[in-house]
Amino acid sequence: MKEKRLTNESGAIIPEDNHSISIGPRGPLTLNNIHLFEKLAHFNRERIPERVVHARGTGAHGHFILEKGLSKYTLAHFLQDDQIGKKTPIFARFSTVGGGQDSSDYARDPRGFAVKFYTEEGNWDMVGNNTPVFFIRDPAKFPDFIHSQKKDPKSNIPNPAKIYEFWANYPASMHQITILMSDRGIPQSYRNMNGYSSHALSFWNAKGERFWVKWHFKTDQGVKNFTNAEAKRQDPFGNQKDLVDAIENKNYPSWSVKIQIMPEMEAEKMSFNPFDLTKVWPHKDYPLITIGKMILDENVSNYFAETEQAAFSPGNLVPGIGISPDRVLQARVITYADAHRYRLGTNFNQIPVNSPKCPVHHYERDGKMAGMHKEENSYANQDSSTNFYPNDGLENNPTIDPKYKEPPLKISETTMDYYDNLEDDNFSQAGKLYNIMSEDQKNQLASNIAEGLVTATPAVQERMLSQFRMVDKDYAHRIIQYMKKYKH
Repeated sequence: MKEKRLTNESGAIIPEDNHSISIGPRGPLTLNNIHLFEKLAHFNRERIPERVVHARGTGAHGHFILEKGLSKYTLAHFLQDDQIGKKTPIFARFSTVGGGQDSSDYARDPRGFAVKFYTEEGNWDMVGNNTPVFFIRDPAKFPDFIHSQKKDPKSNIPNPAKIYEFWANYPASMHQITILMSDRGIPQSYRNMNGYSSHALSFWNAKGERFWVKWHFKTDQGVKNFTNAEAKRQDPFGNQKDLVDAIENKNYPSWSVKIQIMPEMEAEKMSFNPFDLTKVWPHKDYPLITIGKMILDENVSNYFAETEQAAFSPGNLVPGIGISPDRVLQARVITYADAHRYRLGTNFNQIPVNSPKCPVHHYERDGKMAGMHKEENSYANQDSSTNFYPNDGLENNPTIDPKYKEPPLKISETTMDYYDNLEDDNFSQAGKLYNIMSEDQKNQLASNIAEGLVTATPAVQERMLSQFRMVDKDYAHRIIQYMKKYKH
């Protein structure tokens, strides 16, 4: 085997890497320290901006195995009846939401649950959370919500009073609050939590029929959670270590993949908006259908190259899978890719962990890091081929294929306006959840809320308590009792 020689980034061999060039043993450095300057300049740029949300996470490779064909509902090739048993490679990333890289794996926080399916028709990204709902139903409130969860701009430390101030002014959060502050708020590990698309997505089939669909990833390891007291005793990196160790020990985690399906026109008959991100679909009306298994069996070889640079977007879709009129989802389709262009550069899809495993043909060109790889599926900046469309097609240039066109969306409302949905039903589903909890779970929930709510102003406390009463009078009563305890 040929001995490796240390080189600089241009490939020139480096004769010395322990010492810098100086004028004498005690003199200043000289400007011909080219290797030193390259080394320090690269070091200054080793970090890219961390994600504004989902900054702290870990990922792994694996595969999805189809167990039930869905040709009746979707064109997506990897879900067809004749693909049963086929393994589709995936990359999954789990994360906390609000905290930065300096936060703990055991924060009381939703967990991101993102899965990139490398299908033969391109990448499909299922970008969800470990909860079936979220705090908002309009994307205009997302920056405000996240600001309330982040560190206080004055003290630079988390401030629960600010969190409750936002919630007091935005009662649509109540369903997610009840989940987050319950015993489900701190998963013991990424292996012990479910994942959900949360949003309604869409399928369409060869007949042009559309169906609305929600995805559920049910952990085969069982759902397990920590109390606040238990979480404080954990290693801040415990969730990341747990996943890495499990895979290293061949204890491969798996999830049963299930979906709910709703025919397109049934959405208009629902008593509530089925595209409202703060709502779930009743399982008795839309039962879970098991379609496959997700298994993680390979750790990343380099955290930065794969997990940190992994770029998921709800806008990464394949023929037969689309989005819905969910307002928040429609905004995410645009903003996720935009965030990746900011963090990783214009050609973030050329980074290997993001690159499709199928041929890629388009007319996008140039930008930073263009042509990183020479394989067909990694762009190579398209070489000398035609860079515009339409064209004469003399070089076997890519053309459109109308058979993959999504059927038109039927919309009954035609007036464009700011539609106020703040007063939509904010409490009934939270109430149903509260009333299936055990006494111990209700007490944990009330205690967790009270511990933070006592830090809020009296006005915020009263507004929050009035909302909890709307969910269930007992809910508010328990919180008040625990608030008395925390005030002493």
